Amino acid sequence: MTNKTGKIYLSSPQFTGEEIEFVNEAIAQEDIATNGVFIRQFEEQLENRFNSPYAVALNSGTSAIHLSLHLLRVGTGDEVICQSFTYIATTNPILYLGGTPIFVDSEKDTWNMCPLSLEHAIKNRLAKGKKPKAIIVVNLFGMPANWPEISRISRKYDIPVLEDAAESVGSKIGDRFTGTFGDLAIYSFNGNKIISTGGGGALLTNNRFWDKNARYLSTQAKLDFPYFEHMEMGFNYKMNNLSAGIGLAQLAVLDERIERRRGIYDYYKKHLEMLPGISFLKEPQGYFSNRWLTTMVLDPSMTGFQASDLRELLLSEGIESRFLWKPMHLQPMYRSASFFGSETAEKLFIDGICLPSGSGLSNEQLNRVIHVVFRLHKEVAWNAEKSV
Repeated sequence: MTNKTGKIYLSSPQFTGEEIEFVNEAIAQEDIATNGVFIRQFEEQLENRFNSPYAVALNSGTSAIHLSLHLLRVGTGDEVICQSFTYIATTNPILYLGGTPIFVDSEKDTWNMCPLSLEHAIKNRLAKGKKPKAIIVVNLFGMPANWPEISRISRKYDIPVLEDAAESVGSKIGDRFTGTFGDLAIYSFNGNKIISTGGGGALLTNNRFWDKNARYLSTQAKLDFPYFEHMEMGFNYKMNNLSAGIGLAQLAVLDERIERRRGIYDYYKKHLEMLPGISFLKEPQGYFSNRWLTTMVLDPSMTGFQASDLRELLLSEGIESRFLWKPMHLQPMYRSASFFGSETAEKLFIDGICLPSGSGLSNEQLNRVIHVVFRLHKEVAWNAEKSV
């Protein structure tokens, strides 16, 4: 069946109209490159908004992860413990530097790195004489990780933590924002994120030395000479002025975006959790998620259908959805990597699905999604009853 009422996307960017004013100003001043005035303004607003001493605007979250690992001196043969349940952009920068990822399972409460499995992995590597160089923890779908426990373990074994907060801009535990829990942290402003610069990211830290080095390395490691002088390899990672201008306009409406995405989560939960076999990721006490994407987990023994069935029916109705991340330790390219944990991440991948969650979606559009879920659930129940 083909839907004729318009496609519903998973997480489309939403613009206020203010963005064009910043873009026009940058063009009028012929100030579009990586040294424009909007870049530092955007960095300062990130620092102030999220209580981070230092923020460096970059061209992507992936670049920010790579640069962060470089600052942590990850190199050939070094091991980096990483959350398995994540997008591959979290892990590939380990390979860029010649490192080896050690994957860790998720916990059920947050779906993020399991502290028990993390400590098990650290003890295992230390017993083999291989102290991990760093730990990468992700705040998936906007939900903060178990930072109290992870930070305790990090301090206990003196291993720095890189916080991948690509999906959790504006999320927090208590009054502390994600992006400030790790020794280094990154944000993403990709096209599908809660705020977008088209393509972009940021590196955050409370370490002045790392901030200075990040700025230096992200501009090709050019020394302060009247000509081009380089003593080491750098990267072309700085954000441009056009993107930074868009970021200024987007950051101004972040609270509205979060409020709407949380409202979308509540709307789905209110109308769908009543169905047998359907559950949603809940916030632990004291946690605040930006609800970047609303995620739903199915119990096929109760729903009578699987996530793949729902995705196909939604697609036939012009509605985009997505499976949860396939764990890295199950990816063909990482088949030989070590993994510590059980099957939490794997089960989430098999039984979970992301529902349309864009800030610009209307309740009418959400009702279209909900109707498809109800229809499939009722059809399966009816067919099961008929076959008895």
